Amino acid sequence: MSQPNLKPNLRSSPHLKHPVTVEQIMRNVVYAMLPICAWSIYAFGISVALLLATTTLVAMATESLFCRLSGRASSIGDWSVVITGILLGLTLPPGFPLWMAAVGAFVAVGLGKSLFGGLGYNVMNPALVGRAFVQAAFPVAITTWTPPFLPGRFVELIPSTLTLPFTRPVPVDAWIEQQQIDAFSGATPLALHKFDQISTPVSDLLTGMVAGSAGETSALLIIAGGVYLAARKFMDWRIPVSVLLGALLIALPLWLLDSAKYPDPLFVLMSGGLMLGAVFMASDMVASPVTPWGVWVYGLFIGILTVIIRQFGGLTEGVMYAILLGNVLSPLISSVTQSRIFGER
Repeated sequence: MSQPNLKPNLRSSPHLKHPVTVEQIMRNVVYAMLPICAWSIYAFGISVALLLATTTLVAMATESLFCRLSGRASSIGDWSVVITGILLGLTLPPGFPLWMAAVGAFVAVGLGKSLFGGLGYNVMNPALVGRAFVQAAFPVAITTWTPPFLPGRFVELIPSTLTLPFTRPVPVDAWIEQQQIDAFSGATPLALHKFDQISTPVSDLLTGMVAGSAGETSALLIIAGGVYLAARKFMDWRIPVSVLLGALLIALPLWLLDSAKYPDPLFVLMSGGLMLGAVFMASDMVASPVTPWGVWVYGLFIGILTVIIRQFGGLTEGVMYAILLGNVLSPLISSVTQSRIFGER
């Protein structure tokens, strides 16, 4: 009679596996961004629809190309590259030329993700890498804004949308005048306050009744998306909360010191790309710290640096550079905040 095999079956960690897959997490992040995309298209028209389609499709094509060149199986099915394409499109002006957006999407995936080995190896948020590139390469186009809710936004494109490569974008001023918008200043709420000391009502910032990047204009929808992801445990809620808390810790004392010069804290939190960056970009699972204390340090750093750049730098916005610097420091933050091993001196 043979003896039963009692030898233990030893395998490498992790020994406990979560039933949620990477594909499910990424797909739910896309679901959380769909209302923001829908509102952007409603507010700015078919130009934004083409912009989001361009960045997403080019990002997917670039991912497929680099997978072939590296001999890896296609990773389009994990939805991560779709997130990169959508996020990049949401950070661009509504009338941003499509060929420039395509270049940004190629750089975002090629340089920001594939160069480091693909999903799980990127050092920085890929969408912000592409955004940083187009800001350096196309400074005029990246700061050309269009007012929302123009009468003809669903029947005609913003003129600069179809600008040919290596040509000067078509001015949109005359087109805006034809749309019977006389009071548009061509500036975002951040620029209006920084240079003209003109404040924008918080209600307009919450509902998206202002000029800005395609996905920055409705803080309510961004918050709703973040609550959905946090409730489903697809996002570490401590990261966006700590980013906003860090911004508040700097904005509140400045406002109390000189309310005529510095904006009120609610304006700081709701304006620009801070809300979008805090919820969907700073929370990148790969480029953010993994320790409990580390995520707080990381988020506070991003929020504080964002306000410092806005108020004391030459740029009106600073969240992109703050998140990229936070991504670079993430391994160091994780190392410093790592818990001491039991029994270690």
